[in-house]
Amino acid sequence: MTTFDKREKAFEGKFAHDEQVNFNVQARRNKLAGLWAAEKMGLTGAAAEAYAKDVIVADMEEAGDGDVIRKLKADLAAKKIVHSDAEIAAVLEEMLQKAKQQLAQG
Repeated sequence: MTTFDKREKAFEGKFAHDEQVNFNVQARRNKLAGLWAAEKMGLTGAAAEAYAKDVIVADMEEAGDGDVIRKLKADLAAKKIVHSDAEIAAVLEEMLQKAKQQLAQG
């Protein structure tokens, strides 16, 4: 194996690792956001955990945060809890920072 091949393989390995880390951070962020919304809607325990999992799944509908924002906004609105897209986006950013901290701590 040439030096170039080794470097290419190392780069591919790093890329795959970085993508996995990003996926884990996004999933954790969505879980935290789901738990935040569940608390606002009065869900606790298993119901809150199940809702958080639904939010994680909702993020797989399309690229970007639009799918998560729409889900959270619609579910909160169904319980007469009104938040703007910007407010929910701010919560997602806050939860992203928490997710990064949590994953960095192990």
